[in-house]
Amino acid sequence: MSIFDICSVLICTGIYRKIIVPLAGRLSGNPRGISELERMGIGLIFGMLSMVASGITEIVRLRNIIPSQKTSSMSIFYQIPQYVLMGASEVFMYVGQLEFFNGQAPDGIKSFGSSLCMASMSLGNYVSSMLVNIIMEITARGHDKGWIPENLNKGHMDRFFFLLAGLVAFDFVIYLFCAKCYKSINVEGDQEELELDDANNNSKVVIKSASKGQPLITEQDWS
Repeated sequence: MSIFDICSVLICTGIYRKIIVPLAGRLSGNPRGISELERMGIGLIFGMLSMVASGITEIVRLRNIIPSQKTSSMSIFYQIPQYVLMGASEVFMYVGQLEFFNGQAPDGIKSFGSSLCMASMSLGNYVSSMLVNIIMEITARGHDKGWIPENLNKGHMDRFFFLLAGLVAFDFVIYLFCAKCYKSINVEGDQEELELDDANNNSKVVIKSASKGQPLITEQDWS
């Protein structure tokens, strides 16, 4: 089933580059179409929709279980929508994160920003495993098999998927607050302006302390 995730990433990337960016660019005047922050927000929405689709698919699967067997009469291809939505989420969220760190970090720490992006993904995998174990411990009490038992036909994976959708929705609210407070910077523009100032000053620079504003190196000639 992962092939549908991969195909979704390829298709959504093409749609984003060829359709969404030009259209959004004409509407907003931004040549990039939408900002990295907006792109990550859209990725969170697609991720939430993917979990909702997973929960609905699980409900339908449980209703179509063949009596006295551990199988369901529902086709496996009913899972395609959730994989497609997850692929779209990856295009907007993960790629948007990389572009955000590369665009907002100075040249000296761009690799560090990319490392933070990858570290957040790794941390997410650990949190996901921890969340599964916590849900299994909380919901499995006494004779109750819990939401995620060994035999999934006797469990409620749909509730787990809807819980994940709720967590993503809560995460989206927090993200909106943080994104609204964030002030974007133009690193490339600042660097070009600094180079232009150096050229206009006849290769002479004045380096000042960031704390007290006192000159550390004054009138140093590059020649």
